[in-house]
Amino acid sequence: MSTTRKHTALPKAQILIEALPWLTRHHGKTVVIKFGGNAMVDEELKAAFAQDVVFLRHAGLKPVVVHGGGPQISAALDRHGLVSEFKAGLRVTTPEAMDVVRMVLAGQVQRELVGLLNQHGPFAVGMTGEDAHTITATRHQPRIEGELVDIGRVGEITEIDTGAIEALLSDGRIPVVSSIARSQDDGHVYNVNADTAAAALAAALGAETLMVLTDVEGLYEDWPRSDEVISRLTATELEKLLPELSSGMVPKMEGCLHAVRNGVTTARVIDGRVQHSILLEIFTDEGIGTMVVPDAPGGAQ
Repeated sequence: MSTTRKHTALPKAQILIEALPWLTRHHGKTVVIKFGGNAMVDEELKAAFAQDVVFLRHAGLKPVVVHGGGPQISAALDRHGLVSEFKAGLRVTTPEAMDVVRMVLAGQVQRELVGLLNQHGPFAVGMTGEDAHTITATRHQPRIEGELVDIGRVGEITEIDTGAIEALLSDGRIPVVSSIARSQDDGHVYNVNADTAAAALAAALGAETLMVLTDVEGLYEDWPRSDEVISRLTATELEKLLPELSSGMVPKMEGCLHAVRNGVTTARVIDGRVQHSILLEIFTDEGIGTMVVPDAPGGAQ
């Protein structure tokens, strides 16, 4: 073997060996990944995301992908002449808008993602929360300045049935779930926040990890004065920070909190603008985002 080949091969071997303890730790474990932000609209990031998820599957993990589609929904509503209105950070969803939301999530975003994953093998199966009672919801009415506000077909999750997802996982498939739910009250279909849906599914599945892709590096220590990212914090530490967070980060971090308080070992917010951020987070010693862990037993932090 030439010296040059030795030099190029050795770093590759070292990278693989660094991944070994993580491969051992995560083998056979379920990981729920919330796909969103820039990674959903940039072609190269989308392709890298699909490669990462298939890599996890080949490495013996059981990935489940949950997605929303904010930018795509807004664009489709514009095309249909429907105005996007937001209250308390949530999209006001009329019955007409709900038809568009469902069409975009299940018929466009999900289909594209399933297609990207299936370039690597017969893995991905698309579904929505409506399938097999996976996600059931009731009408969500946020409180704004003390008043309950009607924002239409926006759902609050009341129940999760993991049967269909578990059947797919045991068959070696990768479920791709659109965050739409059927109502327990009126039979209508509801739009559910995808961060919240991913957290609820992670908890119900007893996942090892919840990963939420964002358009920031993680949770900042003292934004905007500093761009230092908090690399690790406990559930209680996160709870104290929640009131100070920007509205976009709140459902993500509330989701992480819900997950680790309900049996998920770690919840991570990672920068979806970085190619292969999922692999970097799961299989390297450094990790690249903010990791939330349960409080230590006995209340010690």
